[in-house]
Amino acid sequence: MVDSKVSLLTPYKMGRFNLSHRVVLAPLTRQRSYNNVPQPHAILYYSQRTTQGGLLIAEATGVSNTAGQGYPDIPGIWTNEQVEAWKPIVDAVHAKGGIFFCQIWHAGRVSNSGFQPNGQVPVSSTDQPLTPQISANGIDVAQFTPPRRLRTDEISEVVKDFKIAARNAIEAGFDGVEIHGAHGYLIDQFMKDQVNDRTDDYGGSLENRCRFALEVVEAVVNEVGADRVGIRLSPFANYMESGDSNPKALGLYMVESLNKYGILYCHIVEPRMKKVDEKCETPYSLQPMKDAFKGTFMAAGGYDREEGNKALVDKHADLVAYGRWFLANPDLPRRFEFNAPLNKYNRDTFYTSDPIVGYVDYPFLESST
Repeated sequence: MVDSKVSLLTPYKMGRFNLSHRVVLAPLTRQRSYNNVPQPHAILYYSQRTTQGGLLIAEATGVSNTAGQGYPDIPGIWTNEQVEAWKPIVDAVHAKGGIFFCQIWHAGRVSNSGFQPNGQVPVSSTDQPLTPQISANGIDVAQFTPPRRLRTDEISEVVKDFKIAARNAIEAGFDGVEIHGAHGYLIDQFMKDQVNDRTDDYGGSLENRCRFALEVVEAVVNEVGADRVGIRLSPFANYMESGDSNPKALGLYMVESLNKYGILYCHIVEPRMKKVDEKCETPYSLQPMKDAFKGTFMAAGGYDREEGNKALVDKHADLVAYGRWFLANPDLPRRFEFNAPLNKYNRDTFYTSDPIVGYVDYPFLESST
């Protein structure tokens, strides 16, 4: 039975885009882009999760041959081959009436020299090494090469990489880009004082630590237009040893600064998601950031149907991004409409290279529902 009181299924106007509902596909790393080139199997994966007027955010996509090398088989958008490979994927989403943004990303120190061109070391805001991390399967241990601290004069080149990646994304047909400023990757490594130990113009004060992020925003906005740009932030998270001593101040400073550029949306991870897959009690709320930001505000972080509806009713967010539940339920908006049971996700297949299992074989609701 259809539930007529589902706020998640109400329309929303996001700038030039008319969304038919507020259930967003969150960016999800899947590690199935062999040799950093998007593959034809992604056509089915993304089109399965597309609805007329639905917003999808593509998986983290590297902006350069050093940026996208945090893990094996991550897609990139720095070569013509990659741009051409994205085109049929984007076309498939558009054919079903979806709106598709590309998340542009630099891993920073979350890498090792085995993934880097010519075996070079990863770059970061710091030369502090990242300690080994247990992988998602709970068995393997990810090892990270101690990074090289970016010189001040090199930072503008990384900003340029983001700018070119944004241009390439639009060339590939994407409707816009989301700058990945979350989860302990390069931009977060500059913003967070647990990591950033610089003494130049990009370290020390809050303003200095956010300088790189805002330079990326400015460059991307100037390249493709503010109405095509979003950003993802996780000021409260401590992923990959990237925490901050005053996350509320960091979040507020960023959203207030973003207002100057007039970007389309700000996508922030809930304070309760301090670690991956782990909700915790917290005194913090995204509400001050939502109230301060003048564009569309998207929240993410372990939401279910009830919590997503409540976030919208309480004006805690304009849109709600879903990751694992959308991964396992390609027809998630329809399941929310009927309040239908959800498929359980299989964590063991999140990051395998299989083009079918755990990727495009999750079942849909029966058409008779």
